[in-house]
Amino acid sequence: MIRFECDYLEGAHPLILQRLAETNMEQTPGYGTDIHSENARRLICAACKAPKAKVHLLVGGTQANAVVISSVLRPHQGVICADTGHINIHESGAIEAGGHKVLPIPSKDGKLHAAAVKVCCDNHYQDDSQEHMVQPAMVYISQPTENGTLYSKEELHQLAAICREYSLPLYLDGARLSYGLASPKNDLSLPEIAALCDIFYIGGTKTGALFGEAVVITNPALQKDFRYLIKQHGALLAKGRLLGIQFETLFTDDLYMRIARHAVDMALQIKTALTEKGIPLFYDSYTNQQFPILTRAQADTLAHDFAFSHWMHTADEKTVIRLCTSWATLPEHTAQLCNAIRSRL
Repeated sequence: MIRFECDYLEGAHPLILQRLAETNMEQTPGYGTDIHSENARRLICAACKAPKAKVHLLVGGTQANAVVISSVLRPHQGVICADTGHINIHESGAIEAGGHKVLPIPSKDGKLHAAAVKVCCDNHYQDDSQEHMVQPAMVYISQPTENGTLYSKEELHQLAAICREYSLPLYLDGARLSYGLASPKNDLSLPEIAALCDIFYIGGTKTGALFGEAVVITNPALQKDFRYLIKQHGALLAKGRLLGIQFETLFTDDLYMRIARHAVDMALQIKTALTEKGIPLFYDSYTNQQFPILTRAQADTLAHDFAFSHWMHTADEKTVIRLCTSWATLPEHTAQLCNAIRSRL
């Protein structure tokens, strides 16, 4: 069985395992105060061209989202996101469990648009009974979106402008940020994201690390006491150097982007095979996730040799599946899948 369910099927990039083994017997201080974590933070700030940013290394994406959002919001406030946003559908109510409401806005393409954020805020502040409702006080997006679509530079500029008009911190979930940056359709750089967002995170779990996400806080007003909240949420790793070594390795010699480009190349080969076969795509994704619409018979045929995620059912009884590549996807496995698409579907 060849697996295309997600981008964290394998363990870690060999260079990361090598560095973990090489440093295994080093004695270092805990909780991310070691030299490797310091170097990782320095490398990330340099890549973002944000020397005054504060970088915090956490184990996973749900932890990052929960800690970041709770650090920004007061008890009566909520976070705006697209209705397909990860915090709304795939985190088991983690944000609500922390005492803050998610305020979803309908979206056809997985993106949160500036005009919709403006309407949400205006509806709240123009209501005479606004104090009886949760106050919108933060905006959450992800790049790429849950659907593999991308914010353009212009869209992110518009969103950032609305956020600043309404004093809403803009937070970008970057679990798959590398695959967005590596997309041929991307026109945003890491420094531009750092300049436009108040907080974002650079995902490692899905891009070659055993685990780990790097939260980058560029807004000075949001930097104070963040480590207290990491600890309070049970997210401060005692052996913090395990995170530091991984991001230190990923941000050396462009490894982070090199392996992301490979994943996107594999995904676009699959996309080409699907479109040449005339199979429609539910989302027009140019990242490492592809969402073909298949008949049940086609899905069953592929499932004999390939594992994938079932995304949703359509009104005409077809099924949308997700095919996901990663830094570790083998070219020969991609070729076998493309051949199966061309010959069997």
